[in-house]
Amino acid sequence: MSRLAWNKERRLLHSPEFTACYEQGKKQFTRSFILFILKRSDPSGGYRVGLTVSKKMGHAVARNRIKRVVREFFRLHQFDFELPLDIVVVPKRNLEAKQLTLALATEEFTPLFHRLREEAAAS
Repeated sequence: MSRLAWNKERRLLHSPEFTACYEQGKKQFTRSFILFILKRSDPSGGYRVGLTVSKKMGHAVARNRIKRVVREFFRLHQFDFELPLDIVVVPKRNLEAKQLTLALATEEFTPLFHRLREEAAAS
């Protein structure tokens, strides 16, 4: 298996995991996304990501593009941020799927993860 594979251990798959992030997680905002971030008690495995893209974001092609680009960012950076977090990513309505690129996702998420890493180091 490739080192950059994105396997099931890196994904949130069940509804209770999403609910826990929404209810107990800390909200973080970027220009185009809201992230619900919940620190896990078991430190193994790094972060896990779930995506919630509403039908209000557009038709299936637009929703799938958003999910594909966000997943690709997290896949490429999975070893840059080894924090025991569960993250649910929700795009804001102002996000245009056509304009979303990997460069834009990197520009939005990287400062947030640097800040999270600093907070984790401080605590």
